[in-house]
Amino acid sequence: MSSGDTLEFDQIYQENKGAMYDGRLRISKQGIVFKNNKTGKVDNLSGTDLNLTHWFRVARGYELKVGLKSGAVFKYDGFKESDFDKLSDFINKNYKMRLEEKELSVKGWNWGTAKFKGPLLSFDIDNMSAFEIPLGNVSHCATSKNEVALEFHQNDDADVSLMEMRFYVPPNQDNPEIDPVQAFHDNVMDKADIIQATGDAICIFKELQCLTPRGRYDVRIYPTFLHLHGKTFDYKLPYTTVLRLFLLPHKDQRQMFFVVSLDPPIKQGQTRYHFLILQFSKEEDMTLELSLSEEDCADKFEGKLQKEMSGPVYEIVSRVMKSMVNRKITVPGSFKGNSGTSAVSCSHKAGAGFLYPLERGFIYVHKPPIHLRFDEISCVNFARGVASNRTFDFEIETKSGTTYTFSSIEKEEYGKLFDFTTNKKLRVKNRGKNLLNQLKDSVNYDEDMMGSDDDAQHDAYMERVKAEAAAGISDDDDSSDDEEEDVDFNPDGSGSDIAEEYDSNASISSSDDDEEDEEKKERKKKKLEKAKNKPAKRRKTSDGGRKRKKRQKKDPNAPKKSMTAFMLWLNATRSDLRKENPDASIGEIGKIAGEKWRAMGPSDKEEWEQKAKEDKERYKIAMEEYQAKKEEEGSSEGEESDQAEKKSKKTKSSRPKSSPTKSPSKAGAGANYKSKEYITSDSDSDSSNSDSDSEKEKKPKKKGKKAKKKSEDEEEEPIASTPPESEESADDDDDEDD
Repeated sequence: MSSGDTLEFDQIYQENKGAMYDGRLRISKQGIVFKNNKTGKVDNLSGTDLNLTHWFRVARGYELKVGLKSGAVFKYDGFKESDFDKLSDFINKNYKMRLEEKELSVKGWNWGTAKFKGPLLSFDIDNMSAFEIPLGNVSHCATSKNEVALEFHQNDDADVSLMEMRFYVPPNQDNPEIDPVQAFHDNVMDKADIIQATGDAICIFKELQCLTPRGRYDVRIYPTFLHLHGKTFDYKLPYTTVLRLFLLPHKDQRQMFFVVSLDPPIKQGQTRYHFLILQFSKEEDMTLELSLSEEDCADKFEGKLQKEMSGPVYEIVSRVMKSMVNRKITVPGSFKGNSGTSAVSCSHKAGAGFLYPLERGFIYVHKPPIHLRFDEISCVNFARGVASNRTFDFEIETKSGTTYTFSSIEKEEYGKLFDFTTNKKLRVKNRGKNLLNQLKDSVNYDEDMMGSDDDAQHDAYMERVKAEAAAGISDDDDSSDDEEEDVDFNPDGSGSDIAEEYDSNASISSSDDDEEDEEKKERKKKKLEKAKNKPAKRRKTSDGGRKRKKRQKKDPNAPKKSMTAFMLWLNATRSDLRKENPDASIGEIGKIAGEKWRAMGPSDKEEWEQKAKEDKERYKIAMEEYQAKKEEEGSSEGEESDQAEKKSKKTKSSRPKSSPTKSPSKAGAGANYKSKEYITSDSDSDSSNSDSDSEKEKKPKKKGKKAKKKSEDEEEEPIASTPPESEESADDDDDEDD
């Protein structure tokens, strides 16, 4: 992309300790700007500081090498061959420089000349550069008789890393007094990134509390690096590794976090610390004296630091770090949560912490610390909380495909957070649409969202039990006698059925009756309260399952019940609600419809209430016609059943009496044989049967499944088992059975 004043290139790569980082390069009249897509670090090269520009053919297309007057060198790969003409004309026009084409030596020789060019070590063959080594990548330099060994810093992002390189340096025969090996070593150490604590520290902060890495450290400030000295570990951090500085207030308004973003990170074994987090109390004050003169403070730091400073500890530490690193401190912007602070309480994975919405990104403190810039965020999503209905999850998806989930955020924070993401023009993922509709419709957040968990879920069984308890009706009429809670009470509360049965023969003493009535009333009140608070027990069947009542079959000819005004309105608007909320389930559609119905005014509901009244009248008339028709059918069916009974009596009376020998036997052979004792007892059985019949008439018939089963078994007995009787006795038995 190019215009008259600027040139912009995407997918340009910068090498850093063996790893290639992609970014965006912009060349303008003012200078060259490169932004790293991964770290967000920006290299800003002023056009007046440029010293040289070279063009190379390399493995990844073409490379632009830019040198500054200070000696620093920057290389950018990924250009195309066609970009040379545009770059050459632009540089020549705006910087008054020539873009020189250079060739690299590809002979493959391993002997040549080592030349130190500023921060680079160039290995030349026939006056052509074979390769260049940035001396800033050297971590150690060792010498032997005729050799110099270089060790390099490692980068975790590099697939393949250069660990060590050895140079053979022949002796100088022209001038034996000069040791070429030592001279080579001194030139390397002069530009190598090797931290050596020489001289006194500028200042020392004693026993600062550090969250990552955890512990208390003495922080010593040197001109080029920061030294953390703890009881177990020591860390030396060059200021060149510092990317950003953050000063964040704690949610309790009594503490402060000072966060230092590092690249490369602090290494401790296999652990990497990308952030250094210091925690301070706002009430702690201190007085600091720098080991610098007033002139040095004015010259080196442009008056940003004074020789003597006093104030809160977090302010002094942040001022010193800002001056030494020469980077701005990022603080929270205009965002204020529901509590009036810049922090939002949440959890990431198993750790609890605070999420800070900043002007250009989000930062999470502290386990693990996470910093996400807006330019690397693909979208955000508001999702329902898994553990509770009072919280929601905030998900951030990056362009690289990684998703960060911040959970357990209180619903009161939703409005502020949603407005913030909208104002920053972040794309909200469509996956949380249902939650957005429910939370966004009202400013005060409806009672359905803010109510308790018990109110949100309707328990139909509990409501039925409470209603039955209030009416004095137990859950099961045939409950067992040994359960005290299942005693049936009259609806009016006057007394139980059992009491009425046995109080008929009670004495007629007025004083005793009054006392007994008062005692009974108190007992009944207690039992009623107990029944209301405690759900009625359900009987269990013999196989362990719950006893279920048989549902009556619905008559298909019965008229359809009348509908309420809400249901009539819902049937008319359900299709529109479906279109507005295509991802909503049936239950969620019902909730949305209920909210809209509650929001409607009386004038809007009047039409549907009138329709509901008309539907009710229609049902009443149809039900009367249905009942009348049902009674007519019932009378005709009764006459037909009477005729069928008369026919059955005639057939029974005319049926011939079969002898015992001719009846089919259910048992095996010998079932028709009767012993002498059985024959003699037949006469006695006749009398006993008559006595038992009279006793049966006295006893009330038992209702239920057992009684029915018994009568069916009696009807299915074989004819041979009944003793021969007269026709009159048979007719009497039939009448009793009927």
